[in-house]
Amino acid sequence: MPKQVCVIGLGRFGAKLASTLFQRDHEVLAIDLDEQKVQEMLGRVTYAVEANATSETALRDLGVADMDVAVVGLGSQIQSSIIATMLLKSMGLPYVIARATDTQHAEILHRVGADKVVFPEEEAAERAASLDLSPNYVEFMNITEDTGVHKLRPPERMRGLTLRDAGLGSEAQRHRVSVMVLRRGREYIVNPADDEIIDDGDVLVVVGSHGDVERTFAR
Repeated sequence: MPKQVCVIGLGRFGAKLASTLFQRDHEVLAIDLDEQKVQEMLGRVTYAVEANATSETALRDLGVADMDVAVVGLGSQIQSSIIATMLLKSMGLPYVIARATDTQHAEILHRVGADKVVFPEEEAAERAASLDLSPNYVEFMNITEDTGVHKLRPPERMRGLTLRDAGLGSEAQRHRVSVMVLRRGREYIVNPADDEIIDDGDVLVVVGSHGDVERTFAR
């Protein structure tokens, strides 16, 4: 369901997040003090406004208090990010996500009310590391420290085999890796059958430990 989202701070993280949310049909209000950054977001979000996010009056005048979610992406502007997060929660925002630069910053953000704290640079580094480790990787998302959801291309040795024969069927699962989705072109096969044949160009979305997935899909 589309939500009303306020994104504060239009650096690389905030701008990308705001435009992506808008593309996914959310109503997005983007705020920054830098006029040029605001101008660059016109047409890429629902509203782009030059305003001071550390002013409760400014936030209320923009209707931020009535929105569903707010994301504070000010990053290196530590004091401003803390004040903005505190104001948003005091105004009654049900869910506030804040970007932190280090663990101390994150702890303060949690203490002033942030519902979730993210470290975009660290998460991007983890994704890049996984992409470097295996040419089969497309993307991954952590569930726990050791387990995640991985989107990848099957190695050539698996092509032409059924999921069962590749050791990925629901009965055997000898690799302890579960296939959630098989993408074939524009078609998405959810919970594919064990006798589904792996074709050239297929992409698998699997869940398992990082070690098991890396061993299973190594060339």
